[in-house]
Amino acid sequence: MNSSPPLNALRFFLVACRHRSFTSAAEELSVTHGAVSRQMKQLEDWLGHPLFEREGQCMAPTAHALAYAEEIAQAFGRIQEASLSYGKGLTTRLLRVSAPATFAMKWLIPRLSAFKERYRDARVQVQTATTQQLGLGGAFDLAIRRDAPVQAAYSGFPLFEEWQTLIASPQLLLANPIREPGDVNQHTWIYTDTRPRHWDAWLTAAGLPNRPWDTLRFDHFYVSYSAVLDGLGLGIGPFPTLSNEAGLGRIVAPFPHIRTPARQYWAITPSATQKTLLHRQFEEWLQEEAGKEDTAARQG
Repeated sequence: MNSSPPLNALRFFLVACRHRSFTSAAEELSVTHGAVSRQMKQLEDWLGHPLFEREGQCMAPTAHALAYAEEIAQAFGRIQEASLSYGKGLTTRLLRVSAPATFAMKWLIPRLSAFKERYRDARVQVQTATTQQLGLGGAFDLAIRRDAPVQAAYSGFPLFEEWQTLIASPQLLLANPIREPGDVNQHTWIYTDTRPRHWDAWLTAAGLPNRPWDTLRFDHFYVSYSAVLDGLGLGIGPFPTLSNEAGLGRIVAPFPHIRTPARQYWAITPSATQKTLLHRQFEEWLQEEAGKEDTAARQG
């Protein structure tokens, strides 16, 4: 065995694990499916055991592979950090921000134009993470996550509290109004596999039993949210993540005072990071925007 694994194969491996698909990895890397397969075979031969297993028509990473990918992503992240520090260093105007997918789509991105207006030469690269990818692996300058970092290798500051409440499309409520919490039993409940306890938590807060009349189930919240927008049923959604959507009239929160226990969002940075001017500017802007949410919550 060589002293080091093939670096190009590791790069392919990280992309394949992130997508959980050779085909999607090949599209991102602009190579053929066969090229990805060959690189994975090379890495598996070096390690001495398989990293992927067949699931239907796809090759999916094993649990062992996902754990290995998290470690490797941190190593690549340190390489990028060192390259920034000894390259453009503290003057770079690129900031890599990692955020949960729904948070990025519904809260962060709609507000980024204001940041770009203030700092016109800034480049912000938003990297989204699904619920299964919310560890702190990978290459980023700043990550936004629920709950404070527990690893000593990271530091952070709180942004705002997030809670869950009932959401629906205005069209659905026009057709079948909800006047009191118990009326939810006249509607389809939309569940999200990655957020399995949210309905339980809201029903507990509302003092209602968990006896749905009908249900729909989707794997990720942004898919469930699309079903809510289309009027297929009621969902449980995060606020203030969806506050902009509610302000635009796309969704309604019939009982905003009935909420699940809140969790805190944090802005997190690797402790070893030398913060650039852009990094500090982005943190200050985040705190300003988070302060607006806290003010709105107190007034509401």
